[in-house]
Amino acid sequence: MMTLDDLSGPSNRSLLLVHGRDFKPPCDTYMDLSMAAFHAGMERDFPSQVGGFDALQKHIAWYGDLSEKILQGAGGKYDMDLDIGDRRNALNALREIKERKRFGIRQYDQLPGKSAIPEFIAGLTAPVLGSVGLAMPLLGSVAKDFAAYFDAKLDFATKVRERVRTKLCELMDRDDRIMLMTHGSGSVIAYDVLWQLSHDPNFKEQYGSKKVESWVTLGSPLGDSNVQKRLLGCKEKDDCRFPSNVISWHNVAAEDDYTCHDNTLADDFKKMLKQRFVSAVHDYRVFNLAVRYGKSNPHSSVGYYIHPRTTKIISDWLK
Repeated sequence: MMTLDDLSGPSNRSLLLVHGRDFKPPCDTYMDLSMAAFHAGMERDFPSQVGGFDALQKHIAWYGDLSEKILQGAGGKYDMDLDIGDRRNALNALREIKERKRFGIRQYDQLPGKSAIPEFIAGLTAPVLGSVGLAMPLLGSVAKDFAAYFDAKLDFATKVRERVRTKLCELMDRDDRIMLMTHGSGSVIAYDVLWQLSHDPNFKEQYGSKKVESWVTLGSPLGDSNVQKRLLGCKEKDDCRFPSNVISWHNVAAEDDYTCHDNTLADDFKKMLKQRFVSAVHDYRVFNLAVRYGKSNPHSSVGYYIHPRTTKIISDWLK
């Protein structure tokens, strides 16, 4: 039987990457660093499937320029060369970890500047702040581009969703087998796009029956109740409330990553299983060993991309 490892040309499998919030390097640079992290993880854990990974069509839904406008308009500063250099340093350090079993608590506890305080505070205060209407103002003070996504007075959300939707629809139009890989707030955007394709009259007829084979959310804030109240479809009845175009959903949450302080999604979206909108929702708790600017950064994308749990999900999909 022929496998992806046997293919010398492109496969009909596509990996679509959706990045998260904050300033980002140029699209090509971010893509190169991200794919290098995925590739290094595959070489470490599943060397026999590196050929299959290389045969994948790889795409990114890029909106870093839109986020940059929001952040710069709010007075944010960005040193691109320093950021790129630090991302490379983080990736090179993670490449030196040659065994998957070393991505555990012992190594994590040795990282400089490791702290559980941000996650603890986020988990403790999010329900309270939401109940008194302060969650979004607080979000706007620490994540202005993510807050802008929920601001109905801005067109940021419309533009960002269009970027992601356009890329995803291109792959669906080709009948590709799709893995959707989303980091941080990118998972919220992807969720809304998936809902649009499932239920929005403008897209449902053409894309309602199309499927994403595997959706991977990394460091996702979708478990936060304040975020859930602002998702597309959140006020609809159960038969139209959730996306219906994902087969398997894998959620990876790192210890001390405050972005995913509510680190399980299977409990929040169990009605998707009851409605048969998804086949499975899996939650995984991991340790992100990335060090950025000399300090542990459990939300780092490169730390998620190279992690053994992520490579295992990719490997299982390739099989």
